[in-house]
Amino acid sequence: MGNSKCALILSDFLDYLSVVKGKSDNTLKEYRLDLITFFNFIIKRKCLKISHQEIDLELLKTITLSDMYAYMNFIKNERLNGASARSRKTASLRTFYNYLTNKIKVIDKNITLELESPKIPKRNPIYLNFQESKKLLENIDVNEKFFSRDYCIVVFFLNCALRLSELCSINLNDIDWDTNTLNIVGKGDKERVIYLNNMVLTSIKNYLKDRNSYKIKPEFQNTLFISSRGNRISNRAIQLIIKKYAKDFDKNITPHKLRHTSATLMFKHGKIDIRTLQKVLGHENISTTQIYTHVDDEGIKNAFNSNPLNFE
Repeated sequence: MGNSKCALILSDFLDYLSVVKGKSDNTLKEYRLDLITFFNFIIKRKCLKISHQEIDLELLKTITLSDMYAYMNFIKNERLNGASARSRKTASLRTFYNYLTNKIKVIDKNITLELESPKIPKRNPIYLNFQESKKLLENIDVNEKFFSRDYCIVVFFLNCALRLSELCSINLNDIDWDTNTLNIVGKGDKERVIYLNNMVLTSIKNYLKDRNSYKIKPEFQNTLFISSRGNRISNRAIQLIIKKYAKDFDKNITPHKLRHTSATLMFKHGKIDIRTLQKVLGHENISTTQIYTHVDDEGIKNAFNSNPLNFE
């Protein structure tokens, strides 16, 4: 395998991630783009006149830790990648090199073991409070052509804490009207059940009455949210819908920030515990969910003040 082209190895690596590790299509796309960006940087750094598809195993073996840190400097200063993006690219390199050294054993030493990941600063999620959430819903004009659809979309985000891709992918047969639940296939192809409250159920029913008048293409008859062209609504279209109705907010409101809003309101006002919130959001690790614990600072303050020994 000494002269194997890297393109073939990369293809086999992505197959391994898909079949053995069960990674989603979006994750595979990210790995592929990350590694091609790295290969192209190495080609330029070594002044080679080849494409990334022509890189072979022998060239891969010449890559050093210094090359990798130069790459990290490049994506930071030239590509303007933030800490999160650089951390993901570091993870892509580590996974690829682990595959080369431990799975197919074509490289003796995994140099990425010494590659440090950039420190990601902790940031509290941006979200709307209860009054702001009500205001967002009020901003959706009842005279809008797609009022019931847009209103239903925003209601879903605010009540169900869905990811953008999850909301776009909803089909009519994903909804169980007997149990008032929604079956979602989320990140990493993990399934979870969303319980639909009265507000969500009402908004769906109102939307479905209008949806029947849409000119829906045959292949999208089972799709819940339909675009003006009769297709499944796109991620970009929903982003623009949210931007339109949130234009008078100081905060830059996106679908993901509405997911934060829903989770924050559940945690703060619903008083659910962090483990339950983890299941609601479909987080694999509890550490991802813990960013929402900041919202209960007022509750913590009240807990101290309510101590019976708190007297003058």
